[in-house]
Amino acid sequence: MAVEPLTEQEIEDRLSALPAWRAVDDRLVRSYRLASHRAAAALVADVARTQDELDHHSELTLGYDTVDVSVNTHSVGGRITALDVGLAARIEELAARHDAH
Repeated sequence: MAVEPLTEQEIEDRLSALPAWRAVDDRLVRSYRLASHRAAAALVADVARTQDELDHHSELTLGYDTVDVSVNTHSVGGRITALDVGLAARIEELAARHDAH
């Protein structure tokens, strides 16, 4: 089954379960703050492993004690799909385990 871009309403509906995530310029975005640089790097490593398992990848930016995430689906012209929402939900689970806020 081919992946299709979500409508604006579908994105809004799905983001209601991910309140800290936002849709910006055809991307889902979220920033996390952690206790230290090492904690932030550990989150990035866990997210990278999960993305490889899903074969769906976001852009991750590691700061001193922050991680910024930005995701969309390249195969549909860089639009937001259910794959992105699913990845965002998995990242939220990982972030909670790392005490990210």
